[in-house]
Amino acid sequence: MVNQTPLLEIENLHINFSVDKRQVHAVQGLNLTVYEGQTVAIVGESGSGKSTTAHAIIDLLPGTGHVAQGSIKYQGKDLVQLQQKKRRSYRGSHIGLVPQDPLSNLNPLYKVGAQIKEVLEVNDVVKGRDADQRVIELLEEAGLPDAQRRAKQYPHEFSGGMRQRALIAAGLAARPQLLIADEPTSALDVTVQKQILDHLDVLTDELGVAVLLITHDLGLAAERADHLVVMYKGEVVESGPALEILQDPQHQYSKRLINAAPSLQSERLASRERIAARESAQEHVSEDGQSLTDDIMQIQNLTKVFKLPGKGFTKTDLVAAQNVNFDLTRGTTTALVGESGSGKSTVARMVLGLDAPTEGQVYFEGVDISTIKGHGRQMKFRRRIQPVFQNPYASLDPMFSIFDAIEEPLVVHKTGSRSEREQRVRQLLDQVSLPHSAMNRYPNELSGGQRQRVAIARALALKPDVLVLDEAVSALDVLVQAQILELLNELQVELGLSYLFITHDLAVVRQIADNVLVMRHGKVVEQASADNIFTAPAVEYTQDLLAAIPGRDIQLAG
Repeated sequence: MVNQTPLLEIENLHINFSVDKRQVHAVQGLNLTVYEGQTVAIVGESGSGKSTTAHAIIDLLPGTGHVAQGSIKYQGKDLVQLQQKKRRSYRGSHIGLVPQDPLSNLNPLYKVGAQIKEVLEVNDVVKGRDADQRVIELLEEAGLPDAQRRAKQYPHEFSGGMRQRALIAAGLAARPQLLIADEPTSALDVTVQKQILDHLDVLTDELGVAVLLITHDLGLAAERADHLVVMYKGEVVESGPALEILQDPQHQYSKRLINAAPSLQSERLASRERIAARESAQEHVSEDGQSLTDDIMQIQNLTKVFKLPGKGFTKTDLVAAQNVNFDLTRGTTTALVGESGSGKSTVARMVLGLDAPTEGQVYFEGVDISTIKGHGRQMKFRRRIQPVFQNPYASLDPMFSIFDAIEEPLVVHKTGSRSEREQRVRQLLDQVSLPHSAMNRYPNELSGGQRQRVAIARALALKPDVLVLDEAVSALDVLVQAQILELLNELQVELGLSYLFITHDLAVVRQIADNVLVMRHGKVVEQASADNIFTAPAVEYTQDLLAAIPGRDIQLAG
């Protein structure tokens, strides 16, 4: 490294929040150094203090947050000691920011170009017509084609990847020397994520910009960063060269992170053999004593076409799923994998009976579900196949206690007396490893992982045979994600469940799935066992998905 003078030097940083007249310590004694042209990654789970540290650097701490002690030196000048107006002058012109959620960080009422132009004018980079031209150049730099037209569009007219590129353009607009990227790609598909990060690498290399990368994805950090800082409960527990930490972690928390990271693992969770043994020893029998096939569900030529408004009074066809075929074998997991818009969730809704297919059939134990008529028969079917959705907070009624949430399907299906339902709720909490005391709490009082356990308990309430899990772990931190995957694995063995697992994350698929369907533009482009998909992918698109998994090729010691 040519310049050994730190660009950013944080010493003994303490950040507190005032809550009910007491001080909550969010960050304690943090030390961090970033040099010119260097990429430093801060990794850790939610609540570890990663984003709080980033926001302190650019004076954007929310609410009552404040620096209680320590220094934040940028080019040798302590920003903490500066008056607020002077300190904020460093934002944009010296230190840029690419925030986590592009949709909430772009104003829906203003055109994208106008928002980037504002950054240029506020930082006195360029004004007027020159600023308009510079906006187009910045969008082109960020990899957006047809930038002149795109600058006149609103955020809702952009895809997630395009919005993220617009935020990168805004973050680099004033040519800062340090760019803070706070979970810049966490909401994006893996291939889009790779495109964005590759492009960001090129831009920062060309401009000589240092990057402080905030992420919970250890694979991504390992692949993109020179130096790794591991945070846990507001403290730095380990810091050093990224590969050294990955290959020889010293702190127990770092070891847990590495062991839990799906992008750094390559094995199915270890109960496949037990599932096989269980299945071979058990004959499947229907309620009327008839032998049943190994396939609990059969999906044949499933097609869904949506009618969208066209010009005038005309309609245009959107083919969301086309000729999808697969069987779901009892006691196993079939994963539907693909990017946003590939048709995964559309297939899931048809399997659940929530959307009627345009063509094709969904068979449940040999019965076409479209022929299940009458309230009683439909209720009987719905007992046996249950969904678990991506966002556990959105799928749980905030006005319902945890007991009410889990009991609700039992009430709807008129199952048991009040005391019997309470006993069942207690049993379900045990199954998902939550204490009985959680019954009286509300969703906002639980962590994301705890809420997802509640969602799983609710799905299990009616003793279903099939769970349809739609991005059920994608919103969770890596450690919590690992716990939920292990829980699903154990429940599958214990209860003989069959899973249809919808995800865009192939790294997670490797841990949970027995069979995999890769979808693109509504079609299945590859279908095979998980082992074959990962060891010998036959289709270029699948190969691209696998190649985009962050940290996939990093070798770990031991």
